[in-house]
Amino acid sequence: MEACTGEGARLPAQTTDSLPRWRGGLVLYLDFDGVLHPENVWCRPGAGPSVVSPPGHALFEHAALLARCVEPYPALRIVLSTGWVRVFRSVRKAARHLPPDVRRRVVGATFHGRMDPRRFQSLPRGVQVWGDVCRRQPAAWLALDDDDTGWPAVCRDHLVRTDPVLGLSAPAVLVELQARLAAMHRLEGGWP
Repeated sequence: MEACTGEGARLPAQTTDSLPRWRGGLVLYLDFDGVLHPENVWCRPGAGPSVVSPPGHALFEHAALLARCVEPYPALRIVLSTGWVRVFRSVRKAARHLPPDVRRRVVGATFHGRMDPRRFQSLPRGVQVWGDVCRRQPAAWLALDDDDTGWPAVCRDHLVRTDPVLGLSAPAVLVELQARLAAMHRLEGGWP
């Protein structure tokens, strides 16, 4: 585990001020847009979220694929690093869009109610994730996200970057995620 300080990794005080209920273990930080479906998603009043473009795609079209990827690793927990938590104002409400086998693994989010939402949203995703890593102290972690802008150098080796349209289903991304999950679990205690 890298130190939670140092060049390029300094965090605002609000990201380290409250400890999550679930700490340690093996964690996958999960974004939704650009990972489980294309990144161009809008939430319309009265209609809810929908994929705006490109045509022919659906919300959470790759969620079953994620479920298959994590299924061999029962100790893996998921922390939501998606803006859906702020939009729905609840980890539980955001997670209910996931398949039951994935939803059961969700232990929290990078955003919590004691944070200033505007300040949190102004931070690059990688800094948001790093703040949670510093609070949660996972033994090992990966982040699945299509946005690699502004990630602290200390976090870049933990990022599996997805294609903004194909998300997790891009063949190279899928192979990388599967290999990185397997390696993380082998290092952490002999899991398959």
